[in-house]
Amino acid sequence: MNDPVLQAIRSRRVVRAMTRDPVQQDQLKTVLDSARYAPHAGNRRLHRYVAVTRPRILRALRMVSPGMLQRPAAAVVVCVDWARVESYGFHPASPGPYIDVGTAAATMLLAAHGIGLAAGPVTSFSRTAAATILNLPEGLRPELIVCLGHPAAEQPPAVRRQNGPAWEDLIQWDRG
Repeated sequence: MNDPVLQAIRSRRVVRAMTRDPVQQDQLKTVLDSARYAPHAGNRRLHRYVAVTRPRILRALRMVSPGMLQRPAAAVVVCVDWARVESYGFHPASPGPYIDVGTAAATMLLAAHGIGLAAGPVTSFSRTAAATILNLPEGLRPELIVCLGHPAAEQPPAVRRQNGPAWEDLIQWDRG
């Protein structure tokens, strides 16, 4: 299939090795801007995005993020504005804000890939420490980090799960 969207989906990879080359401001803005096109519950905009480019702050985030294997030149921290979530009457356990974090992240990962940047999501980090490092206001909680940079020439081998179910075994067709 030659569809460019499907080709981008199939060719995008999580990049774990990045160069030290900086991410240009216009590239970062392009990735950030893509998040607004992701589906959001009722278009309520319950999220905030923190763009990080200072090496000192990136190093501090890495220190509290065991899942951040790469050394990014930039990062976007996707936060949920819980005060805004409450103002709309969402229950604190509602999955909607988290689903929207995922759609925004997936869209940013594809945008980064589309402009030639390396990218990878990180969910394993101390939310409290990240909020402190980023000096976030009360009620804004970081939920996911999108690492950005330029791909290094050599990458570690892809993570392949052994003995997992076949893709076809994960799909159930309706039986109507």
